[in-house]
Amino acid sequence: MGTMISLLYIWLYSQSFHFHVAHLYARFGYPSAQLIVGQRYLKGAGVVKDEEMAMHWFRQASKQDHPHASFNLAVGKLKNMTGSMEVGDVEILLKVAARQGVQEAQELLENVIWTRSNLLPT
Repeated sequence: MGTMISLLYIWLYSQSFHFHVAHLYARFGYPSAQLIVGQRYLKGAGVVKDEEMAMHWFRQASKQDHPHASFNLAVGKLKNMTGSMEVGDVEILLKVAARQGVQEAQELLENVIWTRSNLLPT
């Protein structure tokens, strides 16, 4: 039983430690670290779950054209996690991600465009 508790403690500590290291690099402006910090906040891994903070870090990385951060920010908008942002903004974010090879972004972009074109009055 003591071994399980020790392993759990090491795992939890390493999650928290990894978050703090990534957070340091994120604050220095590294977009890959900003993505990791955003993902950690989104999942509550090594830190208390906070979708608003997750979107903040995805936004920071997407400003530097990080494809996965742009994709996550677009998905967050579509799930109403980011506050005020237009559908056009979602398309821009998805285009950044799709251009850099994020397949999910390309598929979602096609869906958004198709849905928009079919909802507009003719």
